[in-house]
Amino acid sequence: MILTVTLNAALDVTYQVPDVDWDGVNRVSAVHRRAGGKGVNVARVLAALGQDVLVTGLAGGPTGRAIEDDLRAAGLPAALHPVAADSRTTLAVSEQAGTRTALFNEPGPEVTPAELAAFVRRYETLLDAAGAVVLSGSLPRGVPADTYATLAAVAAGKGVPAIVDADGDPLRHAPKGRPSVVKPNREELARAVPGGSPAEGAQALRSQGAGAVVVSMGADGLLAVTGEGTFTARMPYTVRGNPTGAGDSLVAGLALGLVESASWPDSLRRAAALGAAAVAAPVAGDFDPDVYADIHPQIIIT
Repeated sequence: MILTVTLNAALDVTYQVPDVDWDGVNRVSAVHRRAGGKGVNVARVLAALGQDVLVTGLAGGPTGRAIEDDLRAAGLPAALHPVAADSRTTLAVSEQAGTRTALFNEPGPEVTPAELAAFVRRYETLLDAAGAVVLSGSLPRGVPADTYATLAAVAAGKGVPAIVDADGDPLRHAPKGRPSVVKPNREELARAVPGGSPAEGAQALRSQGAGAVVVSMGADGLLAVTGEGTFTARMPYTVRGNPTGAGDSLVAGLALGLVESASWPDSLRRAAALGAAAVAAPVAGDFDPDVYADIHPQIIIT
């Protein structure tokens, strides 16, 4: 089982529109509403690939109940820990031409120290059945920036490999917990380690304790700095669509690689293909299986 942790779970709303008129009235051609947050999206992809998953994290209020109801309807096993404050809603506005997507993310609930401590105790128990854990997404208010480092260290103490996908201070702190993989995108890495190339930034995070650093580079593919060397995954062509959730699909591929003890080339090829296939899907947490099947064998690993 792969455990995914979403501390800032959300109800994701996606509007598809022909073209956005920022100064006028827009007609929405399609609306999608479902449970989201990066860890939830990772779990959806893993479940679609036939992997046993468990979603955990924090959820509260009417929005939290809507999140739990949607996970139940989707058949995704969940063990979300309750908080008093209402969970957040996110909005993605995607032009149907596939050229632009705008994201609007609420900050999330205020979490008390007691609520967080209770979650950590539950998390420790859930790790006993996990083959890997994914710690991803933003942190709600009241949760310290080093929480992912703490959770990764707990997993390491139980022999469970952890992947951290975060931005800002949570990313900067993450290597201290010695996660197996840290997965920033190019912009997140530049904010965490200013100056220098992506390879230099990735090596800096490794030197601070991360087992490996996989940098998503958009259309340029992936860069992985690992204990076995540096690898790149180059894409054969650009997939156009909605990039929301592409990084989560990529992380799902990396998590599968951990539980299967796959080689880095095999793990990166699958991760890159899943990320590309997610761009072709209308909502985060989905991927286009035809795009995946087509692009997977064409990805070049060096």
